Amino acid sequence: MRFMALAVIAALAAPQAPAAEKGARSTIQTSAVAATVLAAMDRKADPCQDFYRYACGGWLDTTKIPSDQSRWGRGFTEIGERNREVLRDILEAAAKDPGEPARGKLGAFYAACTDEEAIDKAAAAPLKPWLDEIEKAEAKSALVVAAKLHTIGVPVFFSVSPVGDFKNPDMTIAHFSQGGLGLPDRDYYLKDDEKSKQTRTDYEAHVARMFALLGESEEAAKRHTGQVMALETELAKVSRPRAEMRNPDKIYNKLDLDGIQKLTPTLPWSEFLKTLGRPDVKDINVAVPEFFQGLEKQIAAAEPEALRSYLRWGLVRSTASVLSRKFVDENFAFFGQKLAGQKELQPRWKRCVEATDRAMGELLGQEFVKKQFAGDSKTVALDMIARIEGAFEANLPNLSWMDDTTRGRASGKKQAIKNKIGYPDKWRDYSKLEVKKGDYFASAMAARRFEFEFRASKIGKPVDKGEWNMTPPTVNAYYNALLNEMVFPAGILQPPFFDRSFPMAMNFGGIGMVMGHELTHGFDDQGRKFDPSGKLTEWWEPEVAAKFEERAQCVSDLYSSYEVQPGLKLNGKLTLGENIADLGGIKEAYTAYRKWAAENPEKNAPLADGLTSDQLFFVGFAQTWCSLQTPEIERMLVTVDTHAHPRYRVLGPLSNLEEFAQTFQCAQGTPMNPEKVCEVW
Repeated sequence: MRFMALAVIAALAAPQAPAAEKGARSTIQTSAVAATVLAAMDRKADPCQDFYRYACGGWLDTTKIPSDQSRWGRGFTEIGERNREVLRDILEAAAKDPGEPARGKLGAFYAACTDEEAIDKAAAAPLKPWLDEIEKAEAKSALVVAAKLHTIGVPVFFSVSPVGDFKNPDMTIAHFSQGGLGLPDRDYYLKDDEKSKQTRTDYEAHVARMFALLGESEEAAKRHTGQVMALETELAKVSRPRAEMRNPDKIYNKLDLDGIQKLTPTLPWSEFLKTLGRPDVKDINVAVPEFFQGLEKQIAAAEPEALRSYLRWGLVRSTASVLSRKFVDENFAFFGQKLAGQKELQPRWKRCVEATDRAMGELLGQEFVKKQFAGDSKTVALDMIARIEGAFEANLPNLSWMDDTTRGRASGKKQAIKNKIGYPDKWRDYSKLEVKKGDYFASAMAARRFEFEFRASKIGKPVDKGEWNMTPPTVNAYYNALLNEMVFPAGILQPPFFDRSFPMAMNFGGIGMVMGHELTHGFDDQGRKFDPSGKLTEWWEPEVAAKFEERAQCVSDLYSSYEVQPGLKLNGKLTLGENIADLGGIKEAYTAYRKWAAENPEKNAPLADGLTSDQLFFVGFAQTWCSLQTPEIERMLVTVDTHAHPRYRVLGPLSNLEEFAQTFQCAQGTPMNPEKVCEVW
């Protein structure tokens, strides 16, 4: 991610490719919108039995996952592809006609990325200085070599990021957390089922092939692969389960330099920080103390050759995408095909658009906004947010489990939320980033180093509350508990989530639900632990907190019962925050829509015969989640993603909402109107 993957920052969806629609939409004919909505539906399906099928059946029956994708959705990925086309036009134009320096920098980076001939000619040569550095590593210096790798985005051993202090959110401190694994999660190393065993076998074969591409003999590659697997397995053993990493109370362990030195006496932390360029760092949040103690033992026990093998693997794994085609293809063969089920590698231009967005997102974002974000879109979006917040406020008195004291504090936190729409008020300055024409590896490493230094420079300083953790073209949104803010990039403010000329029932079901989702994150099982200022503190009355936990357990149990594939169920604890946000978000969006409809009856005419505006609200919401996924990516996401499967992001919230059952006249006891329901907000 381009931002910290912590419990305090909750996004609507897993990170997607950059996004933007080709050509700004001025008007959309009602008939065309109706035709699109109806074509995606299966009107023969019973909405009370399976509303996902009812809303998405037509789309599911006529859509195939593109060969260069592992998942495809009517919302996120379709918008993302349209947006990527716009970014491509911007970048290709900048490459041909650089113009002013900033535009020229974008064009030069993109041009270097698309010059496959030059990249292939360089082969593995660009890695040589780093490989030479790694050869110096031994137990006493491994951490220092790791620090050098961190500065170019190679997160070996563990992760480092700047994060607001949970107890003093106005200040930024260093955050050290578990990491350093090549496979997606600790469970990949520790589970003993046949699929997990096969994945590890395939992974080892992949690592060996990558070592061979570096010029190692078959024997050496096999030996070094065994060393990598052994060390990573030990790191996995001392890593906490992903669901436990969501709890901010358990990942806040603030130490000073002496404290982390006492925790792990043999690791040279002063030299590590000096090598990072931050010898002045005083405060460090050590998210998982036992992980670092385990890491210390592994570094001390490992043979120097094993440490070098691990560091070398970390380097080649993290830079494969900017090396020659052989490295790219081998990297894709394992991570893209075997783990995600993607049939073909994405075309070079798509990967280069994404790489440029990562490198200079706000520079590229300025051009994107000019093309794609209409002037009054922000005004409409802000009005909708105000209505969503009003719906949340209006519902507080209806929560019988909450006392007046806690209810008043919840209202105060809601009133303190800050909203960011479209793009930052102040753009980042990229003037010091040096892009080397015709040298993609050098330019990519310069961009990584620039980003690292930008982030590292924040440590020990006041938090910049104007910054964004997503670029403007991103098709996503997020809530940040430490800043108590909601952020909605321009990339997501597009059809089918939002359009100025859509029926408002669709806008409220689309982007309105997104807004309600992010708002509810401020009050989910983890967001609720932060007060209006972003401080981690207990502001709930004890009895009310206990009642909240009872309701949250209902949600956890419900989603743990949902089966993605035969025998493969969701992890209700891992997805709890997102599920609470979905349940609250749809309720707030519908309440806000009904109030708008009462105020604007003349603007609320039905879109299509046989579908009321209220029904359109729910259909529009569901259709943003019409999705197809490969079996492989489904298995991976069940392990690593804090979000539920798209099907259950529709069925879960709607089957627990009384207003939905009333709208579609679902009898109690039907799947979409069960006897027992879960309600938090």
